[in-house]
Amino acid sequence: MNAATEKLWDPVVRLFHWSLVFIFFANYFFNEEGDDWHQWLGYAAVVWLVVRFVWGFFGRGAARWADFFPTPARLSTHIRALVRGEAYHRMGHSPLGGLVMILMMLCVLALGITGYMMQEIDYFWGEDWVEDLHGWIANSLLALVIIHVCASLFESYRLKENLPLSMVTGNRRKLD
Repeated sequence: MNAATEKLWDPVVRLFHWSLVFIFFANYFFNEEGDDWHQWLGYAAVVWLVVRFVWGFFGRGAARWADFFPTPARLSTHIRALVRGEAYHRMGHSPLGGLVMILMMLCVLALGITGYMMQEIDYFWGEDWVEDLHGWIANSLLALVIIHVCASLFESYRLKENLPLSMVTGNRRKLD
């Protein structure tokens, strides 16, 4: 790490991020719905959610919920800056980025719950509405992932900084 960068994303946050990337894409595009790999990767995703949830209280800096939780005041300030074309450069997630991250995490949790309902609770076995809900949530998560990736690329261009690289290396350019 050189003097122009500083540590942003710790290993727990990066492992969480890239594990969920792998799990989601494996389950959405490659694994057969309901097969063993699909189920076990779904369980692993929920375990990662629990780890990340706890880490949000005990981690440091940008990993903490308090650092990026999208309060109405933070959201309005961020949206106002975007509408005006002003720079909104901060370490960690922007308020809108934090909102999308939380929505993605809630989708993963809902996928875990509905997947468990379909496979492990006899009462819901074969119920179309649970399977339909599971599919709708998975498609919603895909939409959020696309928004997340596009926003990251857009902000990288706008801020002249490679934001996706910071999730690989853990480092980000220091704020001016």
